[in-house]
Amino acid sequence: MLNIVLFGPPGAGKGTQSQKLIDKYHLVHLSTGDLLRSQIAEKTELGLKAQEYMNKGELVPDAVVIGMIADKIKSNSNAKGFIFDGFPRTVAQAAALDTMLKENGTAISGMVALEVDEEELTKRIILRGQTAVPPRPDDQDETLVRKRVSEYNTKTKPVADFYAGQGKFASIYGIGEIEEIFGQICNVVDKLPK
Repeated sequence: MLNIVLFGPPGAGKGTQSQKLIDKYHLVHLSTGDLLRSQIAEKTELGLKAQEYMNKGELVPDAVVIGMIADKIKSNSNAKGFIFDGFPRTVAQAAALDTMLKENGTAISGMVALEVDEEELTKRIILRGQTAVPPRPDDQDETLVRKRVSEYNTKTKPVADFYAGQGKFASIYGIGEIEEIFGQICNVVDKLPK
């Protein structure tokens, strides 16, 4: 089973590249945001638990999110693999994900990180904010954009070190033509254990 964590700061191109990976390798997209919304809409036990935290303005605990991911993996037992989007965001989440995957007879094959410098990210996100339909006001405020990139660098980047320590980390320069970047990602993915 091919399990990929596609990683990178806001505006790095993860959404574009993850869809191309899903199409080429026939992976199931695991977006924690989508999972939360669907479980809440379906009023599942985990969805109701998540809703309680969200109603109080609190973050949904890792254990609840991991439970949702486990349910999704079990309900897609014939999948060729998964692409993780928006998770893990912390080392604690990465460790919990590893444990849960092991319990389900699989593991993360590798993390592919799109590396883009802060100035380019800021330009991309602001442009996205201006051209998105509907408009995304949060993407149009340069101060907020830079704060999100900084937040990623301080809180989320340690996850890359976690996977590097396992020999599962690959970095791709995320500036250039979409197809060229996709080709570089595929070169990495094709060498990952399945």
